Amino acid sequence: MAQAWRCAGLSWTAGGPVLIWDGGRRSALTWGKTVAFGVAGGGARTCVGARGNLCPLAVRVSARSTGPRCEECARLDRAHSVAADTLADDPRPYRVYLAWFGSGMTKVGITAERRGPARLLEQGAICFSWLGTGPLMAARRTEELLRAALRVPDRIPYAAKRAARAALPSAEEERAAEIAGLHARALGLTGWPESLEPAPFRPVDHVEAFGLAEAPAPVGVVGELAAGGALSGELVAAAGPDLHLATDRGVLVLDTRLLPGWELVPGGGRRVEVPVRALRERPTAQDGLF
Repeated sequence: MAQAWRCAGLSWTAGGPVLIWDGGRRSALTWGKTVAFGVAGGGARTCVGARGNLCPLAVRVSARSTGPRCEECARLDRAHSVAADTLADDPRPYRVYLAWFGSGMTKVGITAERRGPARLLEQGAICFSWLGTGPLMAARRTEELLRAALRVPDRIPYAAKRAARAALPSAEEERAAEIAGLHARALGLTGWPESLEPAPFRPVDHVEAFGLAEAPAPVGVVGELAAGGALSGELVAAAGPDLHLATDRGVLVLDTRLLPGWELVPGGGRRVEVPVRALRERPTAQDGLF
């Protein structure tokens, strides 16, 4: 029987997307590379645990969920987290940013300065600009100020981000236009914390980094994995947690957040033996194996 591997998720580096496996192995992903794997038969998707510890009950997790943890492990994993707003004493500097995902879809957020643009790549941001840098709580207050004054959300549903990629403007200037206007308005607001240093507008575009400029439009999305299933395709683009794979059924999007919790085995050929659903239409307004 082939050796089984467990995926720990997708990470973005300066060189591009990288799959991380339990035990520390890393697989760099480059355009044109074949991504092929099978799902071990006879098993089920189980909770990956929290903070480096295995789930004591090996709880089964929904195959359709992008969260690979049971309710208890998810609670423990977020117990000391900036994202969950349960960490307020981190002394390191943080950055506030505006990120654009498509027409009418801009969000405000914060990320640790030491991470650089990794957080924006992980979210699938098409274009972004820094707004300022300062202590964690000052960054949080600025984020809240912008949400209230500019009516910019701090979250956008991922399915909406994915759908928006099918209709992006071709010019970088057009893709940066919305955040340019919001950035100027943000710097003109009163009430900024004195400890947050504003940053000039310098848009960073990720279309080339994601490989979206030349890639064919996807026709479907992998809905879930299943024991005994398989998927194989050529990597043509990637954005956030999504891999765009050219298969014999067209380009399909694989959300790599569906991988953790399964035992995966090497695959081959051009197989699509997983449930696939149609790509959601663009909303009209914002409200180691390989």
